[in-house]
Amino acid sequence: MSVAKVTEIIASSTVGIEDAVKEGVARASKTLHGITGVWVSDIKCTVNDNAVTEWRCTLKVTFVLND
Repeated sequence: MSVAKVTEIIASSTVGIEDAVKEGVARASKTLHGITGVWVSDIKCTVNDNAVTEWRCTLKVTFVLND
């Protein structure tokens, strides 16, 4: 039997949503081991001069706890 935990992080990117998610997972994997999934629970954009300049994603990262 395994037990999983969910933690919430916010990741950002000037490229797009997919890049923000990838950056968030890459950073989370430096300290969280056994990541099994990510749920994007919120998306926010920063706008300057009528253009999107940054994407921010709230991620719920699921990982399996070590025995």
